[in-house]
Amino acid sequence: MSPPSNQPSEPIVFLVEDDISYVRATARLLRASGFRVAIYNSATELLAELKPDTAGCVVADLQMPGMDGIALQKALQEAGNPLPMVFLTGHGDIPTAVQAMRGGAEDFLTKRAPKTALITAVKRALARNELDRAQRARLQALRERFEQLTDREREVLRHVMQGKLNKQIAADLGIHERTVKLHRTGIMTKLGVHSVAELTRLVQEAGGL
Repeated sequence: MSPPSNQPSEPIVFLVEDDISYVRATARLLRASGFRVAIYNSATELLAELKPDTAGCVVADLQMPGMDGIALQKALQEAGNPLPMVFLTGHGDIPTAVQAMRGGAEDFLTKRAPKTALITAVKRALARNELDRAQRARLQALRERFEQLTDREREVLRHVMQGKLNKQIAADLGIHERTVKLHRTGIMTKLGVHSVAELTRLVQEAGGL
């Protein structure tokens, strides 16, 4: 089933479960709690229709025909859209639960768990997704700012990050000190910073040069 029509930023709870009666009951519970829900009867169906950078989380049965919940978790990560996952299982399986949590699952619940436990887990998963998306957006914006730098500006920036003075940078690159100053001004302007401390923090946030 395709996700409901919605604004791109509005989160959806993607419910992946092959037990029709259980998935309908769970969908009613989640919708009654104010969540938008899209139902999928298999992991492959979700992967085929999920759009990149979709906001939301996945509530998935651990054991399903074909691709199981753990495989779905891995596939989402490899696709670059690691939506937070809440796993459901008909019985407790500690080794599998450990594997799921190590893979970044938000929670691991039995299908007999209290309804409030599922609702709480979904709320946490959506909050985590909102934070993750904000961080990814900021990182992308930072990278786009760094992409504005010329090759020479990047060379100068690397030397600045090493704590070198303009005179030292000029000697290393075989250019005039005044040219170094011009490049530093260009770097600061393009990156929107006003001090070396701000510049250093920005480079660290972007994951380095």
